[in-house]
Amino acid sequence: MNETTDNGWFGRLKEGLGKSSARLGGALTGLFTKRRLDAAAIQDLEDALIQADLGVAMAARLAQAVAKERFDKEVSDDEVRGALAEEIASVLQPVAHPITITADHKPHVVLVAGVNGSGKTTTIGKLAAQWRGDGRSVTLVAGDTFRAAAVEQLQIWGERAGCPVVAGASKADAAGLVYGALQSAMGDGTDVLIVDTAGRLQNRKDLMAELEKVVRVIKKLDPSAPHTTLLVMDATIGQNALVQVETFKDMVDISGLVLTKLDGTAKGGVVVALADKFGLPVHAVGVGEGIDDLRPFSADQFARALVGLDG
Repeated sequence: MNETTDNGWFGRLKEGLGKSSARLGGALTGLFTKRRLDAAAIQDLEDALIQADLGVAMAARLAQAVAKERFDKEVSDDEVRGALAEEIASVLQPVAHPITITADHKPHVVLVAGVNGSGKTTTIGKLAAQWRGDGRSVTLVAGDTFRAAAVEQLQIWGERAGCPVVAGASKADAAGLVYGALQSAMGDGTDVLIVDTAGRLQNRKDLMAELEKVVRVIKKLDPSAPHTTLLVMDATIGQNALVQVETFKDMVDISGLVLTKLDGTAKGGVVVALADKFGLPVHAVGVGEGIDDLRPFSADQFARALVGLDG
């Protein structure tokens, strides 16, 4: 990605995180106008971080890290923002890993999980478009066979991205559909096979059984697959995202996270809480509906945008 594009993306990321940074930055502006960073100020900072959905443990850790360097000194809100951005980036750096598609597997199987409404199908479409843009052949599999809307949405994204979509009859066996799609993809040398899955958490046992069956049939054809298992989450759910990760980790071996809808929430700080608690790679973040509004996750850019600093 060239520098101009990168700068343009930071602008969109900062704008997308506007609600989150307004909540956090507004609190900081009110707290620190050449104020001494004493115990009371540290407590206020911690409270502001909790309200920004960074989580209680992470808020305490960040507040103490800032205090360690500046305790009992006069500070401005910009100094606190800069210190916070550095600390947040250091938490996020170990999990900032883009999805790597290699030629070692043909196809590279990407299994995508997430609750209905999380932005899962849209994320699949955007990833497919990016990989097609890189010159790879990509096939999509409409594995959420119980929701006609999910199949239709995937077909629309397939057309946009220039990718074939494998779909079955309504309420068809998802595992059988995936097995056939993978068999065909192996036969014709497809580079990437992206599998959408159901996300009906209210029927958790059924969903778990279905996901386990899908993974089982994939492994029959390629024991090393799925090579990437993504959990797509809607950032507007805030701290509930931690519960979702726990739930899906029980069902399937999640290899990384994608956070969507950051432009619609003041709860963007949950990304920091997720990184701290699970240490799972955060592969990409989304800040809009456009095909280019999903990009690889950058720890530094996200941290600076979250606290309202320029890139």
